[in-house]
Amino acid sequence: MIRHHLTSANVLTHFLEITVTIPDNTQQELYLQLPAWRPGRYELQHFAQKLRGMSASANGQAIPVRKVTKDRWLVQAGGAATVEVRYSFYARQMDGGGSWLDEEQLYLNGINCLMAVEGRQQELQLLELELPDNWQIACGLKETARHTLLAANYDELVDSPLIASGKLQQETYTVAGIPFHIWIQGDCRPDWERIKKDFEAFTKEQLEVFGDFPVRDYHYLNEILPYRYYHGVEHGNSTVITLGPGELLMTPSLYKEFLGVSSHELFHTWNIKKIRPKEMWPYDFTGENYFRTGYVAEGITTYYGDYMLARSGVFTAAQYFEELNTTLQRYFADYSRNNLSVADSSFDLWLDGYKPGIPDRKVSIYIKGALTALLLDLQLRRSTGNTSSLDTVMRHLWEDFGKRGIGYTEQDYAQLVLRIGGEHFQPYFEQYINGTAPIEEALDEALRYVGCTLQAGENALLYEGKFGFKTITDNQAIKVSAIAPDSPASAVLSVEDELIAVNNRKLEQNLQPLLADTDLSQGIELTLFRNKQLRQVTLQPREQTYYTRYTVAKRPDATEAEKQNFRLWLKQEH
Repeated sequence: MIRHHLTSANVLTHFLEITVTIPDNTQQELYLQLPAWRPGRYELQHFAQKLRGMSASANGQAIPVRKVTKDRWLVQAGGAATVEVRYSFYARQMDGGGSWLDEEQLYLNGINCLMAVEGRQQELQLLELELPDNWQIACGLKETARHTLLAANYDELVDSPLIASGKLQQETYTVAGIPFHIWIQGDCRPDWERIKKDFEAFTKEQLEVFGDFPVRDYHYLNEILPYRYYHGVEHGNSTVITLGPGELLMTPSLYKEFLGVSSHELFHTWNIKKIRPKEMWPYDFTGENYFRTGYVAEGITTYYGDYMLARSGVFTAAQYFEELNTTLQRYFADYSRNNLSVADSSFDLWLDGYKPGIPDRKVSIYIKGALTALLLDLQLRRSTGNTSSLDTVMRHLWEDFGKRGIGYTEQDYAQLVLRIGGEHFQPYFEQYINGTAPIEEALDEALRYVGCTLQAGENALLYEGKFGFKTITDNQAIKVSAIAPDSPASAVLSVEDELIAVNNRKLEQNLQPLLADTDLSQGIELTLFRNKQLRQVTLQPREQTYYTRYTVAKRPDATEAEKQNFRLWLKQEH
Protein backbone atom coordinates (compact mmCIF):
# COMPACT_ATOMS: atom_id res chain seq x y z
CA MET A 1 0.00 0.00 0.00
CA ILE A 2 1.34 3.41 -1.05
CA ARG A 3 0.79 6.15 1.55
CA HIS A 4 0.37 9.86 0.79
CA HIS A 5 0.54 12.07 3.88
CA LEU A 6 -0.49 15.75 3.67
CA THR A 7 0.04 18.47 6.22
CA SER A 8 0.81 22.19 6.33
CA ALA A 9 3.08 24.20 8.60
CA ASN A 10 1.24 27.43 7.78
CA VAL A 11 -2.00 27.36 5.79
CA LEU A 12 -1.69 31.06 4.94
CA THR A 13 1.25 30.22 2.68
CA HIS A 14 -1.03 27.83 0.76
CA PHE A 15 1.73 25.20 0.76
CA LEU A 16 1.00 21.56 1.50
CA GLU A 17 3.83 19.32 2.67
CA ILE A 18 3.47 15.91 1.04
CA THR A 19 5.22 12.68 2.01
CA VAL A 20 4.92 9.58 -0.16
CA THR A 21 5.84 6.37 1.67
CA ILE A 22 6.73 3.44 -0.57
CA PRO A 23 6.94 0.13 1.37
CA ASP A 24 7.99 -3.35 0.26
CA ASN A 25 10.48 -1.99 -2.23
CA THR A 26 12.99 -4.24 -3.96
CA GLN A 27 14.02 -1.90 -6.76
CA GLN A 28 17.38 -0.17 -7.11
CA GLU A 29 15.69 2.69 -8.94
CA LEU A 30 12.19 4.10 -8.45
CA TYR A 31 10.40 6.40 -10.88
CA LEU A 32 7.68 8.77 -9.71
CA GLN A 33 5.35 10.43 -12.22
CA LEU A 34 3.11 13.46 -11.71
CA PRO A 35 0.24 13.89 -14.20
CA ALA A 36 0.66 16.53 -16.88
CA TRP A 37 -3.09 17.02 -17.40
CA ARG A 38 -6.42 16.10 -15.87
CA PRO A 39 -9.47 14.39 -17.39
CA GLY A 40 -12.16 16.91 -18.22
CA ARG A 41 -9.71 19.44 -19.62
CA TYR A 42 -7.84 18.21 -22.64
CA GLU A 43 -4.72 20.34 -22.53
CA LEU A 44 -1.35 19.94 -20.86
CA GLN A 45 -1.39 21.90 -17.59
CA HIS A 46 2.03 20.91 -16.25
CA PHE A 47 1.14 20.59 -12.58
CA ALA A 48 4.81 20.10 -11.71
CA GLN A 49 5.32 23.86 -11.88
CA LYS A 50 3.53 24.08 -8.51
CA LEU A 51 5.92 21.71 -6.71
CA ARG A 52 9.12 22.59 -4.86
CA GLY A 53 11.72 21.02 -2.62
CA MET A 54 11.85 17.41 -3.83
CA SER A 55 13.86 15.05 -1.57
CA ALA A 56 14.00 11.35 -0.74
CA SER A 57 15.23 9.21 2.13
CA ALA A 58 15.58 5.59 3.23
CA ASN A 59 16.62 4.16 6.60
CA GLY A 60 16.81 7.68 7.95
CA GLN A 61 19.37 8.77 5.36
CA ALA A 62 18.98 11.04 2.34
CA ILE A 63 19.16 9.28 -1.02
CA PRO A 64 19.65 10.81 -4.48
CA VAL A 65 16.61 12.02 -6.44
CA ARG A 66 16.67 13.88 -9.73
CA LYS A 67 14.20 15.03 -12.33
CA VAL A 68 14.38 13.18 -15.66
CA THR A 69 11.50 14.97 -17.44
CA LYS A 70 9.40 17.99 -16.54
CA ASP A 71 7.19 15.85 -14.27
CA ARG A 72 9.06 12.56 -13.70
CA TRP A 73 11.65 11.85 -11.02
CA LEU A 74 14.23 9.10 -10.52
CA VAL A 75 14.93 7.99 -6.94
CA GLN A 76 18.07 5.96 -6.31
CA ALA A 77 16.43 3.59 -3.83
CA GLY A 78 19.32 1.12 -3.68
CA GLY A 79 16.93 -1.71 -2.81
CA ALA A 80 15.86 -0.10 0.49
CA ALA A 81 12.71 -1.76 1.86
CA THR A 82 10.95 1.53 2.57
CA VAL A 83 11.48 4.81 0.74
CA GLU A 84 10.03 8.22 1.59
CA VAL A 85 9.71 11.07 -0.93
CA ARG A 86 8.92 14.59 0.29
CA TYR A 87 7.92 17.76 -1.55
CA SER A 88 5.73 20.84 -1.23
CA PHE A 89 2.71 21.76 -3.34
CA TYR A 90 1.26 25.25 -3.78
CA ALA A 91 -2.54 24.98 -3.44
CA ARG A 92 -4.00 28.28 -4.55
CA GLN A 93 -6.14 27.72 -7.64
CA MET A 94 -9.86 27.99 -7.06
CA ASP A 95 -11.68 26.40 -9.97
CA GLY A 96 -13.22 23.03 -10.74
CA GLY A 97 -9.85 21.46 -11.50
CA GLY A 98 -7.56 23.18 -9.01
CA SER A 99 -6.66 22.94 -5.33
CA TRP A 100 -6.93 25.46 -2.48
CA LEU A 101 -5.65 25.67 1.10
CA ASP A 102 -6.40 28.36 3.66
CA GLU A 103 -7.63 28.67 7.24
CA GLU A 104 -11.19 27.80 6.18
CA GLN A 105 -10.71 24.67 4.09
CA LEU A 106 -8.57 22.25 2.15
CA TYR A 107 -9.91 21.68 -1.35
CA LEU A 108 -7.81 19.11 -3.18
CA ASN A 109 -7.72 17.64 -6.65
CA GLY A 110 -5.18 14.89 -6.11
CA ILE A 111 -4.25 14.83 -9.77
CA ASN A 112 -2.59 18.22 -9.23
CA CYS A 113 -0.05 16.95 -6.72
CA LEU A 114 -0.11 13.21 -5.90
CA MET A 115 2.53 11.15 -7.67
CA ALA A 116 2.28 7.69 -9.15
CA VAL A 117 4.97 5.18 -8.24
CA GLU A 118 5.63 3.54 -11.60
CA GLY A 119 4.81 -0.14 -11.66
CA ARG A 120 2.69 0.12 -8.51
CA GLN A 121 -0.28 2.15 -9.73
CA GLN A 122 -2.68 -0.76 -9.17
CA GLU A 123 -1.90 -1.04 -5.46
CA LEU A 124 -4.08 0.40 -2.71
CA GLN A 125 -3.40 4.08 -2.07
CA LEU A 126 -3.85 5.59 1.40
CA LEU A 127 -4.40 9.33 1.78
CA GLU A 128 -3.69 10.67 5.28
CA LEU A 129 -4.68 14.27 6.02
CA GLU A 130 -3.58 16.30 9.04
CA LEU A 131 -6.63 18.48 9.66
CA PRO A 132 -8.30 20.27 12.57
CA ASP A 133 -10.35 17.84 14.65
CA ASN A 134 -13.69 19.49 13.83
CA TRP A 135 -13.22 19.37 10.06
CA GLN A 136 -15.14 16.79 8.05
CA ILE A 137 -14.32 15.52 4.57
CA ALA A 138 -16.57 15.52 1.51
CA CYS A 139 -15.19 12.97 -0.96
CA GLY A 140 -16.15 9.97 -3.06
CA LEU A 141 -13.57 7.86 -1.21
CA LYS A 142 -14.43 6.18 2.07
CA GLU A 143 -12.79 7.15 5.35
CA THR A 144 -11.08 4.13 6.90
CA ALA A 145 -10.03 6.15 9.94
CA ARG A 146 -10.42 9.78 11.02
CA HIS A 147 -9.23 11.98 8.13
CA THR A 148 -7.83 8.94 6.30
CA LEU A 149 -9.11 7.88 2.87
CA LEU A 150 -8.49 4.68 0.93
CA ALA A 151 -8.42 4.32 -2.88
CA ALA A 152 -8.37 1.02 -4.75
CA ASN A 153 -5.59 2.24 -7.05
CA TYR A 154 -3.80 5.36 -8.23
CA ASP A 155 -6.39 6.28 -10.86
CA GLU A 156 -9.16 6.24 -8.24
CA LEU A 157 -7.00 8.29 -5.88
CA VAL A 158 -6.46 11.14 -8.34
CA ASP A 159 -10.05 10.94 -9.62
CA SER A 160 -11.50 11.59 -6.14
CA PRO A 161 -11.36 15.29 -5.22
CA LEU A 162 -12.17 16.35 -1.69
CA ILE A 163 -13.25 19.32 0.37
CA ALA A 164 -12.27 19.31 4.06
CA SER A 165 -13.74 22.02 6.27
CA GLY A 166 -15.50 22.77 9.53
CA LYS A 167 -18.31 24.56 7.71
CA LEU A 168 -19.59 22.04 5.18
CA GLN A 169 -23.32 21.81 4.55
CA GLN A 170 -24.70 18.50 3.31
CA GLU A 171 -28.00 16.92 2.27
CA THR A 172 -28.76 13.59 0.60
CA TYR A 173 -31.45 12.38 -1.76
CA THR A 174 -31.96 8.81 -2.97
CA VAL A 175 -32.92 7.52 -6.42
CA ALA A 176 -33.23 3.78 -7.19
CA GLY A 177 -31.63 3.04 -3.83
CA ILE A 178 -28.53 5.09 -4.70
CA PRO A 179 -27.54 7.93 -2.33
CA PHE A 180 -26.65 11.25 -3.95
CA HIS A 181 -24.87 13.64 -1.57
CA ILE A 182 -24.94 17.39 -2.14
CA TRP A 183 -22.08 19.14 -0.30
CA ILE A 184 -21.77 22.92 -0.11
CA GLN A 185 -18.73 24.86 1.05
CA GLY A 186 -19.13 28.64 1.16
CA ASP A 187 -21.50 31.34 2.32
CA CYS A 188 -24.99 30.89 0.89
CA ARG A 189 -28.52 30.05 1.97
CA PRO A 190 -29.60 27.00 -0.03
CA ASP A 191 -33.27 26.11 -0.32
CA TRP A 192 -32.63 22.46 0.36
CA GLU A 193 -36.15 21.21 -0.29
CA ARG A 194 -36.24 22.82 -3.72
CA ILE A 195 -32.72 21.69 -4.56
CA LYS A 196 -33.36 18.07 -3.58
CA LYS A 197 -36.68 17.99 -5.45
CA ASP A 198 -35.11 19.31 -8.67
CA PHE A 199 -31.98 17.18 -8.42
CA GLU A 200 -34.04 14.06 -7.79
CA ALA A 201 -36.14 14.81 -10.88
CA PHE A 202 -33.26 15.15 -13.36
CA THR A 203 -31.41 12.22 -11.77
CA LYS A 204 -34.42 9.95 -12.33
CA GLU A 205 -34.63 11.09 -15.94
CA GLN A 206 -30.96 10.34 -16.57
CA LEU A 207 -31.29 6.90 -14.98
CA GLU A 208 -34.21 6.27 -17.31
CA VAL A 209 -31.94 6.87 -20.31
CA PHE A 210 -29.29 4.35 -19.25
CA GLY A 211 -31.22 1.93 -17.05
CA ASP A 212 -28.77 1.84 -14.17
CA PHE A 213 -25.99 3.85 -12.53
CA PRO A 214 -22.24 3.16 -12.84
CA VAL A 215 -21.36 3.67 -9.15
CA ARG A 216 -22.79 2.94 -5.69
CA ASP A 217 -23.00 6.54 -4.51
CA TYR A 218 -22.40 10.03 -5.85
CA HIS A 219 -21.13 13.32 -4.43
CA TYR A 220 -21.71 16.88 -5.68
CA LEU A 221 -18.84 18.92 -4.21
CA ASN A 222 -19.88 22.57 -4.49
CA GLU A 223 -17.51 25.45 -3.86
CA ILE A 224 -19.90 28.40 -3.59
CA LEU A 225 -17.78 31.51 -4.00
CA PRO A 226 -18.31 35.19 -3.03
CA TYR A 227 -17.71 36.34 -6.62
CA ARG A 228 -19.11 35.50 -10.03
CA TYR A 229 -17.81 32.16 -11.27
CA TYR A 230 -18.96 29.08 -13.19
CA HIS A 231 -17.05 25.84 -13.66
CA GLY A 232 -17.61 22.12 -13.24
CA VAL A 233 -15.46 19.01 -13.61
CA GLU A 234 -16.59 15.39 -13.72
CA HIS A 235 -15.15 12.47 -11.74
CA GLY A 236 -15.89 8.78 -11.28
CA ASN A 237 -18.44 9.15 -8.49
CA SER A 238 -18.37 12.89 -7.88
CA THR A 239 -18.12 16.32 -9.42
CA VAL A 240 -16.57 19.59 -8.32
CA ILE A 241 -18.62 22.69 -9.12
CA THR A 242 -17.35 26.20 -8.49
CA LEU A 243 -20.15 28.76 -8.66
CA GLY A 244 -20.88 32.24 -7.43
CA PRO A 245 -21.70 34.68 -6.03
CA GLY A 246 -23.16 32.73 -3.12
CA GLU A 247 -25.72 35.33 -2.10
CA LEU A 248 -27.41 34.87 -5.49
CA LEU A 249 -27.46 31.07 -5.49
CA MET A 250 -31.25 30.74 -5.29
CA THR A 251 -32.02 33.61 -7.67
CA PRO A 252 -33.46 32.48 -11.02
CA SER A 253 -30.40 33.34 -13.09
CA LEU A 254 -27.78 31.62 -10.90
CA TYR A 255 -29.99 28.74 -9.77
CA LYS A 256 -30.56 27.92 -13.44
CA GLU A 257 -26.78 27.69 -13.89
CA PHE A 258 -26.49 25.56 -10.74
CA LEU A 259 -29.03 23.10 -12.12
CA GLY A 260 -27.50 23.10 -15.60
CA VAL A 261 -23.93 22.37 -14.56
CA SER A 262 -25.06 19.74 -12.01
CA SER A 263 -27.13 17.89 -14.62
CA HIS A 264 -24.27 18.13 -17.13
CA GLU A 265 -21.71 16.73 -14.71
CA LEU A 266 -23.99 13.91 -13.56
CA PHE A 267 -24.46 12.80 -17.18
CA HIS A 268 -20.67 12.57 -17.45
CA THR A 269 -20.75 9.75 -14.87
CA TRP A 270 -21.80 7.59 -17.81
CA ASN A 271 -20.58 9.59 -20.79
CA ILE A 272 -16.77 9.94 -20.59
CA LYS A 273 -16.07 8.41 -17.17
CA LYS A 274 -17.37 5.01 -18.37
CA ILE A 275 -18.38 5.50 -22.02
CA ARG A 276 -14.91 6.60 -22.99
CA PRO A 277 -13.01 7.02 -26.28
CA LYS A 278 -10.63 4.15 -26.94
CA GLU A 279 -7.73 6.61 -27.06
CA MET A 280 -8.27 7.29 -23.34
CA TRP A 281 -8.80 3.75 -22.10
CA PRO A 282 -6.81 3.80 -19.95
CA TYR A 283 -5.82 7.41 -19.42
CA ASP A 284 -2.22 8.29 -20.12
CA PHE A 285 -1.48 11.16 -17.75
CA THR A 286 2.02 11.78 -19.12
CA GLY A 287 0.99 13.47 -22.37
CA GLU A 288 -1.68 14.19 -24.94
CA ASN A 289 -4.47 11.64 -25.46
CA TYR A 290 -5.63 12.70 -28.92
CA PHE A 291 -9.24 11.85 -29.81
CA ARG A 292 -11.74 13.00 -32.43
CA THR A 293 -14.97 12.22 -30.58
CA GLY A 294 -15.27 15.25 -28.33
CA TYR A 295 -18.64 15.85 -29.96
CA VAL A 296 -19.79 12.65 -28.19
CA ALA A 297 -17.99 13.09 -24.86
CA GLU A 298 -18.74 16.79 -24.40
CA GLY A 299 -21.20 17.74 -27.13
CA ILE A 300 -23.82 15.09 -26.33
CA THR A 301 -23.35 15.76 -22.62
CA THR A 302 -23.91 19.48 -23.17
CA TYR A 303 -27.12 18.71 -25.07
CA TYR A 304 -28.42 16.32 -22.42
CA GLY A 305 -27.50 18.57 -19.49
CA ASP A 306 -30.30 21.05 -20.25
CA TYR A 307 -32.48 18.56 -22.15
CA MET A 308 -32.81 16.39 -19.04
CA LEU A 309 -33.94 19.42 -17.05
CA ALA A 310 -36.72 20.02 -19.56
CA ARG A 311 -37.69 16.37 -19.90
CA SER A 312 -37.91 16.00 -16.11
CA GLY A 313 -40.08 19.11 -15.80
CA VAL A 314 -37.47 21.10 -13.87
CA PHE A 315 -37.30 23.54 -16.81
CA THR A 316 -40.35 24.65 -18.74
CA ALA A 317 -40.18 24.38 -22.52
CA ALA A 318 -39.70 28.15 -22.66
CA GLN A 319 -36.76 27.98 -20.24
CA TYR A 320 -35.22 25.16 -22.25
CA PHE A 321 -35.57 27.13 -25.48
CA GLU A 322 -33.77 30.05 -23.79
CA GLU A 323 -30.80 27.76 -23.19
CA LEU A 324 -30.97 26.41 -26.75
CA ASN A 325 -31.04 29.96 -28.08
CA THR A 326 -27.98 30.86 -26.03
CA THR A 327 -26.19 27.88 -27.59
CA LEU A 328 -27.24 29.03 -31.06
CA GLN A 329 -26.01 32.58 -30.39
CA ARG A 330 -22.64 31.25 -29.32
CA TYR A 331 -22.40 29.03 -32.39
CA PHE A 332 -23.19 31.82 -34.84
CA ALA A 333 -21.11 34.42 -32.95
CA ASP A 334 -18.21 33.89 -35.38
CA TYR A 335 -17.44 32.10 -38.63
CA SER A 336 -15.22 29.29 -37.37
CA ARG A 337 -17.95 26.84 -38.38
CA ASN A 338 -16.81 27.30 -42.00
CA ASN A 339 -13.20 26.37 -41.37
CA LEU A 340 -12.79 23.33 -39.09
CA SER A 341 -15.07 20.39 -38.41
CA VAL A 342 -16.17 19.47 -34.91
CA ALA A 343 -14.18 16.21 -35.18
CA ASP A 344 -10.99 18.04 -36.16
CA SER A 345 -11.64 20.64 -33.45
CA SER A 346 -11.80 17.78 -30.95
CA PHE A 347 -8.38 16.53 -32.05
CA ASP A 348 -7.04 20.08 -31.73
CA LEU A 349 -8.24 20.52 -28.14
CA TRP A 350 -4.67 19.73 -27.11
CA LEU A 351 -3.42 22.56 -29.32
CA ASP A 352 -5.66 25.53 -28.51
CA GLY A 353 -9.05 24.18 -27.49
CA TYR A 354 -9.31 26.33 -24.37
CA LYS A 355 -7.92 29.55 -25.84
CA PRO A 356 -9.55 32.11 -28.13
CA GLY A 357 -6.99 31.32 -30.81
CA ILE A 358 -6.72 33.06 -34.15
CA PRO A 359 -9.93 34.37 -35.77
CA ASP A 360 -12.48 31.81 -36.98
CA ARG A 361 -10.13 28.81 -36.77
CA LYS A 362 -12.06 26.17 -34.78
CA VAL A 363 -15.47 25.37 -33.35
CA SER A 364 -16.37 24.51 -29.78
CA ILE A 365 -16.95 20.78 -29.30
CA TYR A 366 -19.40 21.75 -26.55
CA ILE A 367 -21.48 24.12 -28.69
CA LYS A 368 -21.43 22.47 -32.11
CA GLY A 369 -21.43 19.09 -30.42
CA ALA A 370 -24.66 20.01 -28.62
CA LEU A 371 -26.32 21.25 -31.81
CA THR A 372 -25.31 18.16 -33.80
CA ALA A 373 -26.63 16.03 -30.92
CA LEU A 374 -29.97 17.85 -31.07
CA LEU A 375 -30.03 17.37 -34.83
CA LEU A 376 -29.26 13.66 -34.55
CA ASP A 377 -31.85 13.12 -31.81
CA LEU A 378 -34.64 14.68 -33.87
CA GLN A 379 -33.54 13.02 -37.11
CA LEU A 380 -33.53 9.60 -35.45
CA ARG A 381 -37.00 10.21 -34.02
CA ARG A 382 -38.31 11.23 -37.44
CA SER A 383 -36.55 8.40 -39.32
CA THR A 384 -37.81 5.67 -36.96
CA GLY A 385 -41.25 7.06 -36.18
CA ASN A 386 -40.19 7.79 -32.59
CA THR A 387 -39.17 4.19 -31.92
CA SER A 388 -35.50 5.23 -31.56
CA SER A 389 -33.70 8.39 -30.55
CA LEU A 390 -30.35 9.56 -29.21
CA ASP A 391 -31.41 7.81 -25.98
CA THR A 392 -31.15 4.54 -27.91
CA VAL A 393 -27.64 5.36 -29.06
CA MET A 394 -26.51 6.27 -25.53
CA ARG A 395 -28.04 3.12 -24.03
CA HIS A 396 -26.14 0.99 -26.59
CA LEU A 397 -22.90 2.85 -25.89
CA TRP A 398 -23.40 2.15 -22.19
CA GLU A 399 -24.29 -1.52 -22.62
CA ASP A 400 -21.77 -2.34 -25.36
CA PHE A 401 -18.80 -0.24 -24.24
CA GLY A 402 -19.15 1.53 -20.89
CA LYS A 403 -20.35 -1.41 -18.85
CA ARG A 404 -17.78 -3.70 -20.41
CA GLY A 405 -14.85 -1.36 -19.84
CA ILE A 406 -14.15 -1.05 -23.56
CA GLY A 407 -13.27 2.20 -25.28
CA TYR A 408 -15.19 3.14 -28.44
CA THR A 409 -13.77 4.53 -31.67
CA GLU A 410 -15.32 7.15 -33.94
CA GLN A 411 -16.09 4.29 -36.35
CA ASP A 412 -17.88 2.40 -33.56
CA TYR A 413 -20.06 5.43 -32.86
CA ALA A 414 -20.88 6.07 -36.52
CA GLN A 415 -21.69 2.40 -37.16
CA LEU A 416 -23.99 2.36 -34.14
CA VAL A 417 -25.93 5.37 -35.43
CA LEU A 418 -26.18 3.82 -38.90
CA ARG A 419 -27.41 0.55 -37.42
CA ILE A 420 -30.15 2.32 -35.47
CA GLY A 421 -31.12 4.98 -38.02
CA GLY A 422 -30.14 3.46 -41.34
CA GLU A 423 -27.44 4.00 -43.94
CA HIS A 424 -29.01 7.31 -44.97
CA PHE A 425 -27.43 8.83 -41.83
CA GLN A 426 -24.01 8.66 -43.47
CA PRO A 427 -24.31 12.26 -44.79
CA TYR A 428 -24.87 13.42 -41.19
CA PHE A 429 -21.30 12.41 -40.39
CA GLU A 430 -19.84 13.57 -43.68
CA GLN A 431 -21.46 17.00 -43.56
CA TYR A 432 -21.86 17.97 -39.89
CA ILE A 433 -19.31 15.91 -37.94
CA ASN A 434 -16.37 15.48 -40.30
CA GLY A 435 -17.32 18.38 -42.57
CA THR A 436 -18.25 22.03 -42.30
CA ALA A 437 -21.57 22.11 -44.13
CA PRO A 438 -24.08 24.70 -42.88
CA ILE A 439 -26.39 23.17 -40.29
CA GLU A 440 -29.26 25.67 -40.48
CA GLU A 441 -31.47 24.02 -43.09
CA ALA A 442 -31.11 20.52 -41.64
CA LEU A 443 -31.77 21.77 -38.12
CA ASP A 444 -34.88 23.66 -39.18
CA GLU A 445 -36.20 20.59 -40.98
CA ALA A 446 -35.56 18.42 -37.91
CA LEU A 447 -37.24 20.93 -35.59
CA ARG A 448 -40.32 20.99 -37.82
CA TYR A 449 -40.86 17.33 -36.99
CA VAL A 450 -41.61 18.41 -33.40
CA GLY A 451 -43.66 21.46 -34.40
CA CYS A 452 -40.85 23.98 -34.06
CA THR A 453 -38.67 26.02 -36.37
CA LEU A 454 -35.26 27.67 -36.56
CA GLN A 455 -35.84 31.38 -37.02
CA ALA A 456 -33.23 33.71 -38.54
CA GLY A 457 -33.38 37.24 -37.19
CA GLU A 458 -31.40 40.31 -38.12
CA ASN A 459 -28.75 41.35 -35.64
CA ALA A 460 -30.02 44.37 -33.69
CA LEU A 461 -26.47 45.72 -33.33
CA LEU A 462 -26.11 47.69 -36.54
CA TYR A 463 -22.32 47.61 -36.70
CA GLU A 464 -22.45 43.81 -36.48
CA GLY A 465 -25.45 43.12 -38.70
CA LYS A 466 -24.95 45.79 -41.39
CA PHE A 467 -21.19 46.21 -41.52
CA GLY A 468 -19.82 42.95 -40.09
CA PHE A 469 -17.62 43.95 -37.18
CA LYS A 470 -17.74 43.46 -33.41
CA THR A 471 -16.30 45.64 -30.69
CA ILE A 472 -15.12 45.43 -27.11
CA THR A 473 -14.45 48.16 -24.59
CA ASP A 474 -10.85 48.11 -23.41
CA ASN A 475 -10.02 50.68 -20.73
CA GLN A 476 -12.65 53.11 -22.06
CA ALA A 477 -11.47 52.59 -25.65
CA ILE A 478 -13.76 50.97 -28.25
CA LYS A 479 -11.77 48.40 -30.19
CA VAL A 480 -12.62 46.10 -33.09
CA SER A 481 -12.66 42.55 -31.76
CA ALA A 482 -13.89 40.49 -34.74
CA ILE A 483 -14.62 40.96 -38.43
CA ALA A 484 -16.95 38.89 -40.60
CA PRO A 485 -15.27 37.49 -43.73
CA ASP A 486 -16.13 39.35 -46.97
CA SER A 487 -18.09 41.99 -45.06
CA PRO A 488 -17.82 45.77 -45.59
CA ALA A 489 -15.64 45.89 -42.47
CA SER A 490 -13.24 43.27 -43.82
CA ALA A 491 -12.09 45.63 -46.58
CA VAL A 492 -11.11 48.54 -44.33
CA LEU A 493 -10.88 47.46 -40.67
CA SER A 494 -8.40 45.39 -38.70
CA VAL A 495 -8.68 43.65 -35.36
CA GLU A 496 -7.75 45.99 -32.48
CA ASP A 497 -8.46 49.17 -34.42
CA GLU A 498 -9.43 51.79 -31.85
CA LEU A 499 -12.58 53.58 -32.98
CA ILE A 500 -12.82 57.23 -31.93
CA ALA A 501 -15.49 58.81 -34.14
CA VAL A 502 -18.30 57.98 -36.55
CA ASN A 503 -19.20 60.61 -39.15
CA ASN A 504 -16.96 63.04 -37.21
CA ARG A 505 -18.92 62.51 -33.98
CA LYS A 506 -16.83 61.40 -31.00
CA LEU A 507 -17.54 57.91 -29.75
CA GLU A 508 -18.33 57.71 -26.04
CA GLN A 509 -19.81 54.22 -25.66
CA ASN A 510 -22.52 55.40 -28.06
CA LEU A 511 -21.73 53.63 -31.35
CA GLN A 512 -25.12 51.90 -31.59
CA PRO A 513 -27.24 55.02 -30.87
CA LEU A 514 -25.26 57.08 -33.37
CA LEU A 515 -25.70 54.47 -36.08
CA ALA A 516 -29.40 54.18 -35.28
CA ASP A 517 -29.70 57.92 -35.92
CA THR A 518 -27.90 57.72 -39.27
CA ASP A 519 -29.03 56.96 -42.81
CA LEU A 520 -26.87 53.87 -43.22
CA SER A 521 -27.67 53.51 -46.92
CA GLN A 522 -25.20 56.33 -47.51
CA GLY A 523 -22.45 54.50 -45.62
CA ILE A 524 -20.50 55.65 -42.60
CA GLU A 525 -17.10 57.19 -42.02
CA LEU A 526 -15.08 55.85 -39.11
CA THR A 527 -12.13 57.65 -37.56
CA LEU A 528 -9.73 55.33 -35.79
CA PHE A 529 -6.25 54.70 -34.50
CA ARG A 530 -4.31 51.77 -35.95
CA ASN A 531 -0.84 51.20 -34.54
CA LYS A 532 -0.99 54.72 -33.04
CA GLN A 533 -1.68 56.27 -36.44
CA LEU A 534 -4.86 58.23 -37.19
CA ARG A 535 -6.94 56.93 -40.08
CA GLN A 536 -10.33 57.48 -41.68
CA VAL A 537 -12.20 54.73 -43.50
CA THR A 538 -15.58 54.48 -45.21
CA LEU A 539 -17.93 51.51 -44.91
CA GLN A 540 -20.78 50.92 -47.38
CA PRO A 541 -23.53 48.46 -46.40
CA ARG A 542 -24.49 45.59 -48.66
CA GLU A 543 -27.69 43.62 -49.07
CA GLN A 544 -26.19 40.75 -47.09
CA THR A 545 -26.36 40.80 -43.27
CA TYR A 546 -23.81 39.39 -40.84
CA TYR A 547 -23.76 37.69 -37.44
CA THR A 548 -27.35 36.52 -37.87
CA ARG A 549 -29.26 35.72 -34.67
CA TYR A 550 -30.96 32.34 -34.72
CA THR A 551 -33.63 31.18 -32.30
CA VAL A 552 -35.80 28.08 -31.82
CA ALA A 553 -39.53 28.69 -31.51
CA LYS A 554 -42.75 26.70 -31.58
CA ARG A 555 -44.66 26.89 -34.85
CA PRO A 556 -48.23 28.14 -34.45
CA ASP A 557 -49.26 26.02 -37.45
CA ALA A 558 -47.91 22.76 -35.99
CA THR A 559 -50.10 19.75 -36.76
CA GLU A 560 -51.48 17.43 -34.09
CA ALA A 561 -48.96 14.80 -35.16
CA GLU A 562 -46.09 17.28 -34.74
CA LYS A 563 -47.42 18.30 -31.32
CA GLN A 564 -47.43 14.65 -30.31
CA ASN A 565 -43.83 14.33 -31.53
CA PHE A 566 -42.99 17.33 -29.34
CA ARG A 567 -44.55 15.59 -26.31
CA LEU A 568 -42.56 12.44 -26.98
CA TRP A 569 -39.34 14.47 -27.33
CA LEU A 570 -39.69 16.91 -24.42
CA LYS A 571 -42.38 15.28 -22.26
CA GLN A 572 -44.18 18.63 -22.25
CA GLU A 573 -47.14 20.14 -24.07
CA HIS A 574 -46.48 22.01 -27.30
